[in-house]
Amino acid sequence: MNLPVCDLHCDTALELISPQKLQRFCRLARNEGHVDLERGGRLAAYAQFFAVFTTPDMDPNGVYGPEEIFSAVLHNLLAEIEENERIQLAGTPADAGRITQGGKIAAFLSLEGPAGIGFDPGRLEELAARGFRMTTLTWNEQNPLAGSHKTGGGLTARGRAFVEAAQRHGMAVDVSHLSDEAFWDIMDITQAPVSASHSNSRAVWPESRNLTDAQFRAICETGGVAGINLFTGFLGEEPVTLETVCRHVLHWLDMGGEKHIALGGDLDGCQRLPEGFTGVDCYPALARALAGHGVPRRTLEDIFWNNAMRMLERCSMSQP
Repeated sequence: MNLPVCDLHCDTALELISPQKLQRFCRLARNEGHVDLERGGRLAAYAQFFAVFTTPDMDPNGVYGPEEIFSAVLHNLLAEIEENERIQLAGTPADAGRITQGGKIAAFLSLEGPAGIGFDPGRLEELAARGFRMTTLTWNEQNPLAGSHKTGGGLTARGRAFVEAAQRHGMAVDVSHLSDEAFWDIMDITQAPVSASHSNSRAVWPESRNLTDAQFRAICETGGVAGINLFTGFLGEEPVTLETVCRHVLHWLDMGGEKHIALGGDLDGCQRLPEGFTGVDCYPALARALAGHGVPRRTLEDIFWNNAMRMLERCSMSQP
């Protein structure tokens, strides 16, 4: 079953470059990771969010700071997109539809770990103008914006300003990696749909990176989505298979979340994937597994494409 696919999170942009040398390491057209244009081109249609990821202490040698790494990763990714006819940068769902209907892959930009912009809310207007459509507030560390799922701690005053600026410029706020406290702080102030771009169900697998049922319901109430993460450590006990992934999706479907489940594979951001899942071209196997559980095609189309696009459209409409 080959459906259109929109994946809300991958770390391929960082895999294309060496953080130690800030030089091109491999190519987007074809590589040995999880995402490349050759495999993406096998899907019925394909839109991919490429995260530009930085942390405060990213270079173990201390040579390059996060802002230098951010600039290099973004520059290299945009160069790869420019050099390949099979992919084109998208800024809106309409762009993604036009690009994929023309037989190309649609690339969206997202920000993961805002260390690369100095945790500065004032930089978000510039990023939105450059095509960024989603941002997290943290990774696994506590930072000037918020606490993470590993550290605890709520949203700071600067974090509140960051959320407000992101939504003002039409960017989806991504609550993946946040502490429970910071998550609920954002729910108290959000004026737009919220995304958990690569997060699973904590009721199915009790891991702090996953969402509680109450958190998933809150995301649904904003009109947002949660993207299924394919890292085995967030899915269940080994051996992890596509049936394990299905349990997370089916749990949220049982909660009435059919319009709020999406895909966020964390591809190229994790080493361990479910058995038999080797890259982005394996998404049709997940669709077949869910269909085997009686999930209707229309619901699968929502999960694999429509829900993410609807959320993005709502975020742009929430701009003042």
